[in-house]
Amino acid sequence: MEYDVTIGIEIHVELKTKTKMFSGAPAQFGRQANTCTNEVDLGHPGTMPCLNKEAVREAIEACTALHLTIDPLVKFDRKNYYYSDLAKGFQITQQFHPLGRDGYVMIDMPDGKKKIRINRIHMEEDTAKQFHLSKVSLLDYNRSGVPLIEIVSEPDMTSGAEAEAYVTELRQTLYYLGVSDCKMEEGSMRCDTNVSIAPKGSKTLGTKNEIKNLNSIANIGKAVDYEVERQKKLLESGQPVLQETRRFDEATGTTVMMRRKEGNVDYKFFPEPNIFPIRLDPNWIASIQKNMPELPEARKERYEKEYGLSAHDINILIANKEMSEFFEEVMKTSKNAKTACNWLLSEVSGWLNKNDQTIDHCSLKPENLSKLITMIDDGEISGKQAKELVDDLMNGKDPKQAAEEKGLKQMSDTGAIDAIVTEVLDANPQAIADFAAGKDKAVGFLVGQVMKKSRGQANPGMASARIQEELKKRTA
Repeated sequence: MEYDVTIGIEIHVELKTKTKMFSGAPAQFGRQANTCTNEVDLGHPGTMPCLNKEAVREAIEACTALHLTIDPLVKFDRKNYYYSDLAKGFQITQQFHPLGRDGYVMIDMPDGKKKIRINRIHMEEDTAKQFHLSKVSLLDYNRSGVPLIEIVSEPDMTSGAEAEAYVTELRQTLYYLGVSDCKMEEGSMRCDTNVSIAPKGSKTLGTKNEIKNLNSIANIGKAVDYEVERQKKLLESGQPVLQETRRFDEATGTTVMMRRKEGNVDYKFFPEPNIFPIRLDPNWIASIQKNMPELPEARKERYEKEYGLSAHDINILIANKEMSEFFEEVMKTSKNAKTACNWLLSEVSGWLNKNDQTIDHCSLKPENLSKLITMIDDGEISGKQAKELVDDLMNGKDPKQAAEEKGLKQMSDTGAIDAIVTEVLDANPQAIADFAAGKDKAVGFLVGQVMKKSRGQANPGMASARIQEELKKRTA
């Protein structure tokens, strides 16, 4: 039996502010437990929340980048529930008046681009973090009150691959904006995925199951695909799909029930009485939008037009913001975008992976990579010789100095190359006969012999040209 798969995703993203959403406590990850908190975060009687202007600015940037319509009237609501990670007994959120509505992202799939609609983005505060031990649970309130935006998609996705592509696109956009570090492994970006299936063509959606707190993009795809198959097996065996909250077990690659849902929880929302509605200045909103950084999609188009790079190379380069920005610095002094891109994606990336470093925390200087590329283009050294300088380059050394110390210099003197070519041809009469018989591989063999005899210093292009000229004479 065929089924229609319906997938919607809710994503919580911690904003990259210095202080919390409604208090002056620092918003920092990795600090000693309960050292980044104050009376407001802990819900002490008589304390009053104060809205973080920077959090609103970053939320406006996110809404703009994701094509949402911004509501200039900011209102907050109380979401009332009791849970141990919520000291106040309520969360301040935007249930009825989200900051942004009706946006979208475009994802790249094998059969073309697909539009995934975004229902809303609203601002709220994060909760404390719980650590469950064998007999007790510990609470760290450092995270309590950290600014969040919640991004709620429409149920437009139909596979694990589409869910992965959607989260990847969102993550890349928000990271380029600089509004969040989007580190899923640290919890600054958390995904809850709703999955349901129904017989193909059905006008009624199936019973949805929510998969909570997926901590990597790869796990999103795996969890969705497993859940779809699990629900199919239930329906095909005559069993109902019950509404549940589930988690993904990475070790087994399965989803596991956390709790069963009997219906919707009544959170008794009402307007937050301690934060009056705020009307945003349209000029302030316009100023934020005007000064936003370049986003991935715009950068892709520019790289194609300005540098003529392939779509494949552009996608790999832009996937790493720091690598893309390093490329930008290289291109300030280099004219060869293709070679710069190739070096960054091959030799440089290979060295970084091998040495467990990142492009923004290594000693490689953009001007040195640019200088090395110029040396190759000008024929001072060959591409093969340049690869011998990778370690020197990555450790911050000037490539010209490193080449001189290693005695690397490309031979481009016509007379010297001609002498080696003559010597190689005289020593390989069979290769000449093969060329005369139409075997083009003979040229490559002879070029290799010239490179070997010159200890890799001969200009390979010149060597190939001189060999072919001499072969034509000898076989005429």
